[in-house]
Amino acid sequence: MTQTVPDPRRWKALGLLAATQFMLVIDVSIINVALPSIQTALHFSESGLQWVASGYALTFGGFLLLGGRAADLLGRRLVFMVGLALFSAASLVCGLAGSDVALIAARAVQGLGAAFVAPAALSILTTIFAEGTERNKALGIWGAVSGAGGAVGVLLGGVLTQSTCRSA
Repeated sequence: MTQTVPDPRRWKALGLLAATQFMLVIDVSIINVALPSIQTALHFSESGLQWVASGYALTFGGFLLLGGRAADLLGRRLVFMVGLALFSAASLVCGLAGSDVALIAARAVQGLGAAFVAPAALSILTTIFAEGTERNKALGIWGAVSGAGGAVGVLLGGVLTQSTCRSA
């Protein structure tokens, strides 16, 4: 019976995967604090403003199964990289959006990118760590980082909104 030696880079990969998950979760919560500033800056209506948050959440949740299936069929790494590129490009468009429609569309594309990244990242994590203690530790770190992302997003949203309002 031969034993395979685990890849020593797996902990660095966990750091990258956890940082990516943190970024995906923070993006859900950071926007909620900034909604009043966004409403003022882009002249959103009350009803249209909710779509800034919902556009991301709906496409993220709606395409998770497709993202997981794509990772199975096309390869975890490829889907992770394509999803991350899509998410990053949409984030740039969000930052540069000059209208309500552009922001909502970019947030929806961000959600689509996240829907491809999240299942691919979790699948990569579960394959690079052997079942048992190491995988449980890695999944614990993953879960803790996800929870922290939600909390930090609210705090960071407040800090960014305050600093933007003061400089304006």
